[in-house]
Amino acid sequence: MTDSPISLARLATAGWIAAVAPASLAQPLDCLIQPNQVIQLGSAVPGVLDRVLVERGDLVKQGQVVAQLHSDVERAALALAQKRAEMEAELKGADKTADFAQREHQRASDLYEKKFVSQGFVDKTATEASVAQSKVYQAKERRQVAAMELQVAQAQLSQRSIRSPIAGVVTDRYLSSGEYIDDKALIRIAKIDPLRIEVVVPASAYGQVETGAQAMVTPDLAGARPSAAKVTIVDRVVDAASNTFRVRLELPNPNNEIPAGLRCKVDLGIKLPGRPPAPSAAAPAHTTAGNR
Repeated sequence: MTDSPISLARLATAGWIAAVAPASLAQPLDCLIQPNQVIQLGSAVPGVLDRVLVERGDLVKQGQVVAQLHSDVERAALALAQKRAEMEAELKGADKTADFAQREHQRASDLYEKKFVSQGFVDKTATEASVAQSKVYQAKERRQVAAMELQVAQAQLSQRSIRSPIAGVVTDRYLSSGEYIDDKALIRIAKIDPLRIEVVVPASAYGQVETGAQAMVTPDLAGARPSAAKVTIVDRVVDAASNTFRVRLELPNPNNEIPAGLRCKVDLGIKLPGRPPAPSAAAPAHTTAGNR
């Protein structure tokens, strides 16, 4: 039996498609640019806000004071504790008394050797010297306690200043001067340097992405150029419902040029199974056996 010309044409067309269809295609994936960290900043102690020093959109540094509570009482307590810590009269007086008592005891001992005084007198001067030295120790301990009280007063005053634990941008402000703050949030801060990139990858590419690998991220923003990011997390569990796994990247953003919340494209350098191209318009049309 001889193959018809139409059958041979079909086979030739199928062979051409198989020859040019790639087994896999490297393509960028959709991703989302998010802040690296978002915090709701409140106060460690309750109180009335004296000043709020930032507004929405302001950039803040790590450790920067963003608000202050009324602190008249704490400032007065600090001044008192500082004065107590600086007091030296008691210790100086105790030192002088102890020195004098020790000299008296030494003279009594010398006189006792010459048989001028009794043993009871020597014991009395020894006791007085010991008591005087104990008062020196007490004065030193009181100074140490005063120094610790000073540290407590300084810490209490420091709590009246609310500082940002991270560097970032203020995204929301909830309270104003004069309002009472307890367990409420004062402001919301987002850390946008570096940025966090979240991407969902098909399970067929599992094993092609490794932690520490470099990838190019292009924000969905007019005029944006691709930027290098580093893979920080590769999920070890594949989501059965979507047959995907997640990858997280870290994108440096030193000048805060890229805003968070944008969609993006990321080239992880992975290859996904591709679909064969559609047949060429020049390929012969299908012909039924009845038309031969």
